[in-house]
Amino acid sequence: MKKIFFLVIVLFTFVLGYSQTKYPLDSLLFTKYQYRNIGPFRGGRASGVCGDYKNKQVFYMGATGGGVWQTKDGGSHWKNISDPYFGGSIGSVEVCPTDPLLIYAGTGENTLRGNVSEGHGMWKSVNGGKTWQFVGLKDTRHITKIIFHPKNADIVYCAATGHLFGANDERGVFKTVDGGKSWQKILFINDEVGAIDMALDPMNPNTIYASTWRIKRTPYSLESGGEGSGLWKSIDGGENWKNISKNKGFPKDTLGIIGISICNSNTEKLYAIVESKTGGLFMSEDGGTSWTKQNDESKIRQRAWYFNKIFTDPKNEQIVYVCNVEFYKSIDGGKSFSQIGTPHGDHHNLWIDPEDGQRMIIADDGGAQISYDGGSNWSTYQNQPTAQFYRVTTDNHFPYRVLGCQQDNSSVRILSRTNKGSIGAQDWSSTAGFESGHLAVDPLNDDIVYGGNYGGYLSRLNHKTGEDRTVSVYPVSPIGDGADTLKYRFQWNFPILFSPHNPKKLYAAANQLFVTTNEGQEWKAISPDLTTNDKTKQAPSGGIITKDNTSVEYYCTIFAVAESAVEKDVIWCGSDDGLIHITRDGGEHWNLVNPKGMPQWMMINCIEPSPFDGGTCYVVGTRYKLDDETPYIYRTEDYGKTWHEITNGIPDHHFTRCLRADPIKKGVLYCGTEQGMYISFNDGEHWEPFQLNLPKVPITDLTIKNNDLIVATQGRSFWILDQLSFIHQIDEEVLNKNLFVFDPAISYRMNGYQNKTPKNEGMNPPNGVKLDYWIKKVDDSTKAIISIYDDRDTLIRTYKNSSSDKDEAFAIEAGMNTFIWNMQVKGVDKIDDMVLWNGNIGSYKVPPGNYRAKIQVGKDSMIVPFIIKKDPNYEISNDDYKKQFEFLNTVKAKFEETQKTIKDIRQVRNQIQSLKEKMGEEYPKDLDSLGKKISKEMTEVEEHLFQTKAKSGQDVLNYPIRLNDKLSGVFDAANQNTAPTKSAMDAYKDVAEKIDIEILSFKTILNSDVKLYNSLVRQKGIDLILLKK
Repeated sequence: MKKIFFLVIVLFTFVLGYSQTKYPLDSLLFTKYQYRNIGPFRGGRASGVCGDYKNKQVFYMGATGGGVWQTKDGGSHWKNISDPYFGGSIGSVEVCPTDPLLIYAGTGENTLRGNVSEGHGMWKSVNGGKTWQFVGLKDTRHITKIIFHPKNADIVYCAATGHLFGANDERGVFKTVDGGKSWQKILFINDEVGAIDMALDPMNPNTIYASTWRIKRTPYSLESGGEGSGLWKSIDGGENWKNISKNKGFPKDTLGIIGISICNSNTEKLYAIVESKTGGLFMSEDGGTSWTKQNDESKIRQRAWYFNKIFTDPKNEQIVYVCNVEFYKSIDGGKSFSQIGTPHGDHHNLWIDPEDGQRMIIADDGGAQISYDGGSNWSTYQNQPTAQFYRVTTDNHFPYRVLGCQQDNSSVRILSRTNKGSIGAQDWSSTAGFESGHLAVDPLNDDIVYGGNYGGYLSRLNHKTGEDRTVSVYPVSPIGDGADTLKYRFQWNFPILFSPHNPKKLYAAANQLFVTTNEGQEWKAISPDLTTNDKTKQAPSGGIITKDNTSVEYYCTIFAVAESAVEKDVIWCGSDDGLIHITRDGGEHWNLVNPKGMPQWMMINCIEPSPFDGGTCYVVGTRYKLDDETPYIYRTEDYGKTWHEITNGIPDHHFTRCLRADPIKKGVLYCGTEQGMYISFNDGEHWEPFQLNLPKVPITDLTIKNNDLIVATQGRSFWILDQLSFIHQIDEEVLNKNLFVFDPAISYRMNGYQNKTPKNEGMNPPNGVKLDYWIKKVDDSTKAIISIYDDRDTLIRTYKNSSSDKDEAFAIEAGMNTFIWNMQVKGVDKIDDMVLWNGNIGSYKVPPGNYRAKIQVGKDSMIVPFIIKKDPNYEISNDDYKKQFEFLNTVKAKFEETQKTIKDIRQVRNQIQSLKEKMGEEYPKDLDSLGKKISKEMTEVEEHLFQTKAKSGQDVLNYPIRLNDKLSGVFDAANQNTAPTKSAMDAYKDVAEKIDIEILSFKTILNSDVKLYNSLVRQKGIDLILLKK
């Protein structure tokens, strides 16, 4: 049968298999299909921060990869406000001082790391971030500073660094005088020098200071500083500029990055923090005409290219703040600094309220934190889902855990779902390795994890015992050295993985591929150098001022490794300098198999062997570090002898990062790019957007586990798309059917539920059997019924869209519908105002087994089978679950009988009382006497069955619980993940026998005194309908 896939409402021609077929692509089938964010809610790097000038609880954060965020409660909760307009990295965000609803956000990282994420221009909001409009500067790539004119909101300045990996003209300082409709470049040095920082005189807004910076990156180097770097001043709103870094007292040697701050309380006083061999903190008291060095301590200017930001108190010109690894404050004009404690390290930006120097927000490698007391206390960063992950893997725990290394923080091991309503801080922990590496879980023991980090560090962590030991291939730290001096070149993000054929075989890659079979006690090289080993690209990094060698820029390394899961000893290696090798004999022999025409120096970022045959493999490359954002994906079907480029449908600037092949549906591929997700249903011949509700964020890695797609992002933590079986069933005939029900995925009988609006926590999937179905047409009269049957075709639950019972009702609409059956049978109806210590017996779960769902809409119906499996964490067998279910049914039946007896007692008593009230003085005395006798006898039975004196929850501590409450307690004791115990069965027998005695007493009263009462009523000819006297 031909297949159709519905994603966007257009007509499109694409290849299915290897034939050309025209199908209408439609998004309707995906309206209920969504990714869920699992966290962790631990902030990732931020560089743009600001506060509302009027509402002191409102602040904004620009996250690396994560978009723009707003808090309205001083940092207790954060909400993304750039979705769905734009996302990615934000270098600067600024609120207009005269209009708090006017916000500008400049995209592209402010901190220009080796794993940098670039942007594409400026966005503007006029309603506090509710909606956004793109306002140009698309090719600036990194907007690092925005300043509003203090009196005219239409005048805005911004500093743009430009392309980091190549030359371009759209860089420097820009100005708009019409609210972003047009921009004028007012300071431009050349196509390799951009602007990094600015300051504006609030008393004379025509006076502007701007620092320019020559900064360049390549795949193998950072070059900070050089000709064009400097500090500039304009006194006419940017029309003309003077280089004030040439003035007296300023360093005369090569300059790098410069941070500049103006004192609002004395606008002739400036502070600048300068990168140079003779650099440090400089002060000017005459508007930059002359300078005095105040401080050259290393602690305030180390790794200058990554930090070098300076700020002054708005009221006190002697108070100066510097952002670096730590956060520093000076109270003597920069001559000395003391450290201010903050929740996280590596500080990149600061905003201080110009009216209140105690109110501030800081940006660091943990996101943003807020202080109202000058830094003595800060808000938390454990409420920001902006983590940046390099790679993602999973383990075999149930439910499976998601693992990855979070940039600037620790590695993470987090549950994919929990037995609560959401996924919180208690559901994840750090694991092996640290911030930058791959992780590999021992296939035989989920508690043993291997993790990498920069410098070739590799650790083995046993979560059960806490033992954490170093098992590095070559445990000699290279920190500070260039790659050219090293015995082995391990990249910042070097591959680690287990063999799919041998659970004891662990691989690690440097410029050679290594293997161990004894947990890292001994490593063996199984390849030669599989890179170009170009020594010209292995020199120390950092530039001519400050060297910076952390292994981020180490080049000529193996960057991706994968072993075929279907053919033993077939291993693929890809290097960051553009070489692809394959061995078919476990490393004895290697062949270079580069695709013909593949551009040189391609970083091979991901290799995905086909899950169906050994000769097919997919390779994803990137060249963004060569200023090329083109997507590159190649497919071979003959072990690399020939290749096909397969990027049709992915836009030119969405450079590709990762790809995974669906292990169930051949030809279905998932691809993560710098701008989002794509899917192909025909082995890559054509790609379609697969963003759904996923925010616009760089996708760094993908993996598939238990038919779920797990997504690692650079700035929005982890996301999961549950149950890919839905994707496998999409068919061209679906939209033509009046009703179509998709086969449900396997479900598990486990605890937990989905809190749809979790606060500062990740989202669980719905707990239950997910029934997806398509309805072509629906009107107000359409009737729908969902019926659930067990394996003996016994009807166990029915739901109707017309039901007045909210527990049995559901809604339908034309198009896709989703119904979650909670795996539960109906409980006992509650009696109003009845207080029970053990609670009413509500709905409870069916045992694991085979079931069927029948969905009927109008005259159309369809039946689908599904399976419920037990939670493997519990030792109980399926047979014991059935015994438990049968026992619970027995207890429930007795409880229902008990509750019905109580209701019947109340009904009889109420009818007697009602007749008495209606007849008033005419009520016969013999009836009154008999009625009182009946009421008294029945009340005695009721009081044995139920504690009638309990009016509130803890009254039962004063008035002992009765039989129905005791029976409910027996139910609770048996409703566990175990077969019913003998004690539970004995207890049930005891309680049930006592209940039966009371029910028998009630029936005796019915058959005697109540019967007599009714006979007397008839004898006296009392009318059925009476008006109250």
